[in-house]
Amino acid sequence: MTPLRCIAIDDEPLALELMKKYIGMYPQLQLVRTFEDAVSGAEFLKLNMVDILFVDINMPDISGIDLVRSLDQKPIIIFTTAYKNFAFEGFELEALDYLLKPIDAARFGKAVEKAVEFHQYKNASANQPQQDSLYVYSEYRMVKINLNEIEYLESMEDYVKIHTNTSPKPILTLMPLKKALEKLPANRFQRIHRSYVVAVNKIKSIQNRKVQIGGAELPISDSYSSFVKEWKK
Repeated sequence: MTPLRCIAIDDEPLALELMKKYIGMYPQLQLVRTFEDAVSGAEFLKLNMVDILFVDINMPDISGIDLVRSLDQKPIIIFTTAYKNFAFEGFELEALDYLLKPIDAARFGKAVEKAVEFHQYKNASANQPQQDSLYVYSEYRMVKINLNEIEYLESMEDYVKIHTNTSPKPILTLMPLKKALEKLPANRFQRIHRSYVVAVNKIKSIQNRKVQIGGAELPISDSYSSFVKEWKK
């Protein structure tokens, strides 16, 4: 694969040197530039496209969060921070990951693996094999969910609960159900109600306009009653 172009922005020279070292360990990455101030980094990003941005949250001139918020075209974002309680504002920016300083080499490797997978997911073309995963933003970072693990999606106003057969609690993400459905293969997931989308192959039975799936019983609304006939074919 073509190496992913990346830059690193941090006002601490030693932190930048460590980032250079780590990035150089991965042939999947190409370090384009490093910057010790957010202003110079922001100016560079306005004129140049990169695939990944490693950026410190706490900087004296402009915070990493404000820098990312100012970008019209956002690359994959990986925040670095010395604070465990990073800013909640990062939620709206859909950062792929957060690396806590001092950054561990193994933890950095996991972030790189996630970035490469997410880049491939975003750039998948129509002639590639059907997708087998879904990426959503949950609990401050991007989460990869295997489609085979999903049983159903439940709308909670502006949020969606994704129920899987591998987690005791659903994954909560800020996204309308309609948008979530658009990210899923139509031949594998169907809407049965204004509040529910189900994985067709996880359905145990349908009786009295109710779907038995996982440990739940979900209603089928009149608007989607044709689903019953299609499922029985």
